[in-house]
Amino acid sequence: MRKIIAGFLLAGGLAVEAATDGKDALELNVEDLLNVEVTSVSKKAQALNDAAAAIFVISNEDIKRSGATSIPEALRMAPGLDVARIDANKWAVSARGFNARFANKLLVLIDGRNTYSRLFSGTYWENQDVMMEDVERIEVIRGPGATLWGANAVNGVINVITKHSSKTQGGLVAAGGGTEEQGFGAFRYGAALGENTTGRVFAKGFKRDQNTDARGNGAGDDWDRVQGGFRIDSRLTLADDFKLQGDLYHSHLNQTLLVPSVVPPYGDLGRDKAEAYGGNVLGRWQHTFSTQSDLSLQLFYDYYRRNESWMSEGRDTLDLDFQHRLNVFDKHELIWGLGYQLTADRLGSSVIFNMSPAHRKNQLYSAFVQDEMELIDQTLWFTLGCKFEHNDFTGFEGQPTARLMWAPDLNHRFWAAMSRAVRTPSRGEANMRLTTTVAPPTAPFFVPVDLTLQGNRNQLSEDVLAYEIGYRTTMIKSLSVDVTAFYNDYAHLRDAVQGMPYFDPLRGVVVQPLLFSNNIKAKTYGVELAMVWQMLDWWRWDANYSVLKTELPSAATAVIGVSPQQRVNLRSAINVIPELDFDVWFRYVDTNASATSGGDRYIRDYVTMDARLAWRPAAGLEVSLVGQNLLTSSHLEYVQENLVVPTLIDRGMYGKISWSF
Repeated sequence: MRKIIAGFLLAGGLAVEAATDGKDALELNVEDLLNVEVTSVSKKAQALNDAAAAIFVISNEDIKRSGATSIPEALRMAPGLDVARIDANKWAVSARGFNARFANKLLVLIDGRNTYSRLFSGTYWENQDVMMEDVERIEVIRGPGATLWGANAVNGVINVITKHSSKTQGGLVAAGGGTEEQGFGAFRYGAALGENTTGRVFAKGFKRDQNTDARGNGAGDDWDRVQGGFRIDSRLTLADDFKLQGDLYHSHLNQTLLVPSVVPPYGDLGRDKAEAYGGNVLGRWQHTFSTQSDLSLQLFYDYYRRNESWMSEGRDTLDLDFQHRLNVFDKHELIWGLGYQLTADRLGSSVIFNMSPAHRKNQLYSAFVQDEMELIDQTLWFTLGCKFEHNDFTGFEGQPTARLMWAPDLNHRFWAAMSRAVRTPSRGEANMRLTTTVAPPTAPFFVPVDLTLQGNRNQLSEDVLAYEIGYRTTMIKSLSVDVTAFYNDYAHLRDAVQGMPYFDPLRGVVVQPLLFSNNIKAKTYGVELAMVWQMLDWWRWDANYSVLKTELPSAATAVIGVSPQQRVNLRSAINVIPELDFDVWFRYVDTNASATSGGDRYIRDYVTMDARLAWRPAAGLEVSLVGQNLLTSSHLEYVQENLVVPTLIDRGMYGKISWSF
C-alpha cells in the first residue's frame, strides 16, 4: 500500500516540476466560479454570487477529477453535507444533521424530477443514477428550500442538472475496472434531429464488488446495474423551447440481513438478493415573453419496484408543475406557480413487515409565490415568499421565507434569511408495522418480546424555524471565501413511544408496540466554510470545513441519530502540461452516532484519501487511474437503522479509458 501511495505522490512531484510548461492548462478563474449560473435558489437563472442562500456548485470538471462514480460520492465535495456509505449499494445522505439510511429532510431533484419516495419521505440513492460524463453541475443548497420546492426541503435541496443535448453531440465510449469497481462501461451518442432539435441516447452498466464485514469476511453486498436513456431538446419557435427525456434501469442489490425471529437465536443472519427496476419520462415546455418574463410547464411520470426478502414496493408518481416569472413595477420580480402530484403504491408484506392498507393513493396540491424587491439599485435586495400545500396526511401547510442580500461592492456579498419548513409524514409512519428486534425471554413475561414499530395515522408534520447569515468575497483575486452560519429550531420531530404490551398466542410472543409520535424538540447550529485558492496558474486548492452542534434529549439519538460534528475536505488539482492531470482529495469525518434498532451505534472518526492521475495522449482520448480510500484497508462509515448488518468500506483502485469522437 505504501508503494501505491508513493507512486501517486511521485506523480504529483513530477506534475509540479513539469507544470511550468503548462500554466494555461488549468483554466480555472476564481471570480468565474462565483459567477457560475445557478437556478435552484430562486427558480431562475442567476449568478451564484447573487444567491441569498448557502449554495455550492459541483461542476462536471469537479466530478471528473474527483474520480466519483456515483452522485452520492460526488456530493462529498460539498460543505455541510453528511455523506456516509452504508455498504456497496446504499448511502446515508443529509444536510445539517439527522443522517440515516432513510434520512427525510433533504429534497433531491434530477433535471427537475423529484426523486422523493412517499414510503419514507426520502430518496433511494441506489435508484438514482445518471451518466456522470453528462452532468453539467450539481447545485447543493444547505438550509430550507421549501418556499419554492415544497415539503421535505427542510435542511437542503440537491439539484442534479445534466447537459443540454446540443452540448453532447458525437459519441463517447468509456470503460474500466478494478478491485471494487470490478467493471463498468458507458456509451453515449448525440446528433442533430432537425434544424433546431438535438438529441442523445446513452447506455451504461457496472458491477461492484462486495465489501468486508466486521469479522473480515465478505459482506455479500455486491451490486450490478444497467441503465439506458435519452434526451431531446428542441427550439420550437424563437420564444418556445421543449425538452423530453427518460430513463430505464434494472439492478441487483445484494445484502446481508439480520432478520428478527421468535425462535433462538432470535435473529436469522443470511444473504438477501434484492432487485430494483424502474423508469421515468419528463417533458418540459418553456415560453419566453422577454428577458424579464417567462413561463414553464413540466410533467413527469416515475415508476419503480423493489423486491426484498422482507418486503416489496411498487410506486407510480405523476407530477405536474407550472411556473410564471414576471417583472412588476420595475423593482419587483415576481415568481409564482402551481403544482399537483399523485402517487400510488403497492406494498408486499412478510412476517416482520406489514402495511395497512397495502395499496394507497396520495395527492398533493401546491401553490407558491415569491417577490424579489430591489430596494437600492444594484446594492440591496429583499425577497419574500411562501409555499402553500395540502397533503393527505396533515392537510394544509404553509412555508414562508424572508431573505436579504446586500452588495456593498463587487467583491463582497452579505445575506441573511429566516425560513419555516415542514417534513410531512410518510406512508410508513402512518401505516407501517415493522418488527425491529425480538428480545429473549426474561422477567416478567418469560417469553420472547417482539419490539414492533407501529404507524400512527395522527402523525404530525415535523417543522423547523431556520436562521442563516452568509458572506462571500473575492477580495483577493486568487482567493474566494464563502462562509455561512445557521441556527435551526425543530419541533415535533419523530420519535417512538411505548404502547401497552399484549400477548400474541399465534406466535407465542409478547408484542411491545413502539408507536410513532412527535415529542422531540431539537436545536442545531453551526458554521460552513468553503474556499478556493488559485495558488498558481496550474495549481488550485479547494477546501471546506463544517462544524455542526446538535442539542437533543439524551434518549433521542436512538431514534433519529446524530451527524458528525466536524467534516473537512481538501482537494488539490494540478495540471502537468495540458495532457496530464493529478488530483488528490483528503477527507476527515468526526465521530458519528447512528440510530439502530439496538440503540446508539458510535462510529469512530476517520481520515481518508482519494487520488487520480489522468493522461490524454490524443485528442478525445483519456486514460486515468483512480485510488479510493487509500489510507486504510477498510473503515466503517455508517450502520443502517435496522436489518442490514454493519459493513466496512474497502480500499479500491480502478483504471478507466474514455474516447470522445
